[in-house]
Amino acid sequence: MVAAAALALTACDSNTTREIRVVGSSTVYPFTTAVAETFVNQGGGRRAPVVESIGTGGGLARFCEGVGWEFPDIANASRRIKKSEYDLCEKNGVGEIMEVQIGVDGVALAEANKGPKLQLSKKDVYLALAASPYGKPNRARTWRDVNPALPAIPIQVMGPPSTSGTRDALVELVIEPGCAEADPEAKVLKAAKDTAPYDARCKRIRDDGPYIDKGENDNLIVQGLAQNPNAIGVFGYSYLEENIDRLHGVPIEGVAPTYETIANRTYPGARPLFLYVKKRHLRAVPGLADFLTLYTTMWGPDGKLTRRGLIAAPDDVRKHSAEIVAQRLALDPAGLH
Repeated sequence: MVAAAALALTACDSNTTREIRVVGSSTVYPFTTAVAETFVNQGGGRRAPVVESIGTGGGLARFCEGVGWEFPDIANASRRIKKSEYDLCEKNGVGEIMEVQIGVDGVALAEANKGPKLQLSKKDVYLALAASPYGKPNRARTWRDVNPALPAIPIQVMGPPSTSGTRDALVELVIEPGCAEADPEAKVLKAAKDTAPYDARCKRIRDDGPYIDKGENDNLIVQGLAQNPNAIGVFGYSYLEENIDRLHGVPIEGVAPTYETIANRTYPGARPLFLYVKKRHLRAVPGLADFLTLYTTMWGPDGKLTRRGLIAAPDDVRKHSAEIVAQRLALDPAGLH
């Protein structure tokens, strides 16, 4: 394995004209694309980085396939890397990885401005979207079935696929806490040695129609909301901000997704955004280190990325991330789950 990785890296070293390659999260995609545009516009004959939006899970899977010119240099991620994903990287000889938090985002629930102006709790979202609330198949078809105070309109939630970090964050930050609030058995199930019953009850999203998988292109969700004002969309906050003239955020627990509520973490769906970088590729891929340094100059409160919808991380987080880039500090996997 070590020999194979060394050969792969040699191939990467010898291919001095290769462009930077990035895969992963659709939420982080517009920010990395903005940095890529600035990177090219700085001149010097730089090749345009190739940035693909295939979801956090799909991006990390490809990122961890190996080291060398045919593999991505960076993975965009709208959640933290999992221990199982890190183990795959290790198994495939990827070597040390840098974890760089680029900012903060919110998993925004949104509806068209002509929509019903829903206000939801985490429990409402759980009862509407979980495959097996209370351990039984979900039969709810309207929001009133979930909560008698809500309107009798069909539950239609357009969101990303299972490979998406946004969907993972929706489960972790909204649906799972809603399960804990609604189901008195959830705590016991979560503590059990076999977590499969808990996962089935509290983490699995229904696939019988009310949740509509719209793929990794979040703009399709925005278009879908324009066509169906009674539907709800799920995407990163930047897509809501970009379309604020025709969409508005759905409050969760009385808190709407805004720059301020996400930055101060009062909005329940707030989450960090990351880049994962192969340290060995920093030596082999021309311009990769400069690209990361450029990123650090654009993610501040007055930086270009905040004008694209990124929410700046707190000062101490930005300082630490810049140190990781400057000193090429590797991720310690001890804290991964």
